[in-house]
Amino acid sequence: MKKLIPQKIKNIYHLIQAILANFYFGFPSKKLKVIGITGTNGKTTTVQMIAKILEEAGYKVAMASTINFKIGDKEWINKTKFTTLSAWAVQKFTKEAIKKKCDYLVLETSSHSLDQYRVWGINYNIAVVTNVTREHLDYHKDIKRYRKAKLKLFKNVDDIVVNLDMNNPEEFLAIGAPNKCGYTTRVENIQCESRDSNLKFETILAEEIGLEMWGSRYKAQGIEYELNLPGLFNIENALAATCVGVTEKIDKKTIAKALKKIDGISGRMEYIKNNKGLNIIIDYAVTPDSLEKLYNLVKGINRNNGDIISVFGACGERDRGKRPIMGEIVSKIADYIIITNEDPYNEDPERIIDEIAQGVKSKKEGGNFWKILDRRKAINKALNLAKPGDFVVVTGKGAEEIMAVGKERISWNDKKVILEELKKID
Repeated sequence: MKKLIPQKIKNIYHLIQAILANFYFGFPSKKLKVIGITGTNGKTTTVQMIAKILEEAGYKVAMASTINFKIGDKEWINKTKFTTLSAWAVQKFTKEAIKKKCDYLVLETSSHSLDQYRVWGINYNIAVVTNVTREHLDYHKDIKRYRKAKLKLFKNVDDIVVNLDMNNPEEFLAIGAPNKCGYTTRVENIQCESRDSNLKFETILAEEIGLEMWGSRYKAQGIEYELNLPGLFNIENALAATCVGVTEKIDKKTIAKALKKIDGISGRMEYIKNNKGLNIIIDYAVTPDSLEKLYNLVKGINRNNGDIISVFGACGERDRGKRPIMGEIVSKIADYIIITNEDPYNEDPERIIDEIAQGVKSKKEGGNFWKILDRRKAINKALNLAKPGDFVVVTGKGAEEIMAVGKERISWNDKKVILEELKKID
């Protein structure tokens, strides 16, 4: 029945709910500074980084992300499977942040919530875009509409932060905000400004970049930064957070100190300690772009040439076109592939797996490639295949606590399952 109702009609319902919620809670977002982060990849990590910087500077912060919520010292897990909650939940959360005397609200903001008016009435002060790559085309239909939805976050804000390394950053920079900041890891992208005289913004460039096995370092505007997070993409996330800190007049040394204190982000390039000598990594990566970046990183840090064993799937009732693309990307780098269940919702999970498998190249089913529907069995298979020094990469769920199978919501956590299955290995 839900699918018979046009999305435009559903959006009217969401708008009405948002208007009612704002009036009921008294438009609470006007009483603190709101920082909105959107993008295909990196939103959650960037949210955590921004919150850490603000706290290091002495501010009290509320934060809502895909993986967790925080108001001051109180923090709890996001078990909803939603990046941005309903209008009522968002307004209630904001009201609570006001009661606890928070100075800032850092809000991970999805394209769906923007398109559906779920964040109508939120008084965003700063808007950040991490990147826009292929995702959610089942909903938005094409990349142009997807970008248009994200652009809604940038209207009527005072400050905007844009990744100059993304495709067509000018589209976001053209928004008429008083203050603009662009960040990049490539010196040639600074030229973005010179191509259009109307685009005037501060630029933060990462230089002298060093990518280590489980960390990274770089210099920006004369300050040296160290991250306990690997990968160029995490440097991009840190630059986005730095732009926000600079916008808020926070000392750059304070920003660097805050970023160095982050030991890891749950479910994001998370290393699972074990006594088997295995390099086990879990990551949320659910898009072709994020998978490609992740596996290129793993390839780069695999200095002992251990085997790379992949466990992954794709979400049901979502963009089917990306599935074979994901299969091809992983098959180019992984030595062994196990395609498994993720969140099928009401779609046939075997069809999802088969569609991913269509993109797998240079692999023989039953030899170095398997389709295992049961995710626990798939993880067990990968761990049993692995030898000391090998990499086991499990993607698609990250730190999520639930798996959506039909109408059921099954308790699930990749890290917990991996640790349980490790105990079964002699």
